[in-house]
Amino acid sequence: MDDETVEWWEYDDAAEMAAAVAGDIGFIIESAIDARGGAVIALAGGKTPLPIYEKLAAAKIDWKRVTIIPGDERIVPLGDPLSNVTALAKAFLPKGARVMPIVPTATPDYKAAGRSADALMQDLHWPLDLCLLGVGADGHTASIFPGPDFDEALNGPKERRALGVMPEPMPKDAPVPRVTLSLAAITTARALMIAVTGKDKRKVIEDAIKQGPSSKYPIGRVLAEAELPADIHWAP
Repeated sequence: MDDETVEWWEYDDAAEMAAAVAGDIGFIIESAIDARGGAVIALAGGKTPLPIYEKLAAAKIDWKRVTIIPGDERIVPLGDPLSNVTALAKAFLPKGARVMPIVPTATPDYKAAGRSADALMQDLHWPLDLCLLGVGADGHTASIFPGPDFDEALNGPKERRALGVMPEPMPKDAPVPRVTLSLAAITTARALMIAVTGKDKRKVIEDAIKQGPSSKYPIGRVLAEAELPADIHWAP
């Protein structure tokens, strides 16, 4: 993917970005409900998108028609501070949305957790109407990290929606194995959005785009494979 197939949106600060991204996601959800009677979206974990979710949850949307999954999940018990779906549930369950845990129980076998998540997701409407991604300072996205499962996440069967991954090295802020959407599940989404803050992450994304399909960064591989142009929302 080159610069012409990536649309950059720049904001003065994170609050301005949150309002704009929430508006865009709301439009995508409404369009999917109008077209098919429902929307299925994958949302990023971490702290950066939380203001986006606060704004989005306040939108007047028929939330009962919306299914939300985390783009990745840490293999921890529900309610754990590291659980991505717990943060999504706090924002959207009170509105009536279906927020689907992809790791209902924390299991020591991360590969089994991945298979279970994949089976759960097969029943959803594919492709996703939206996949919102974050990017780490190391260039990871969702939980597609360098490590023993990197190749499988990128090159596994196209019909596989999710898999268990063991990051290497283990991230200090969340040193646990993960379940992540596969590259195929992410890149076939009807809308692909990235929301990031900070100059360091911007440089990583710019480098990843320049490197193209052979990028050493997971986000570079995702952008190179994406079927549609990606919207990259950035604030300092």
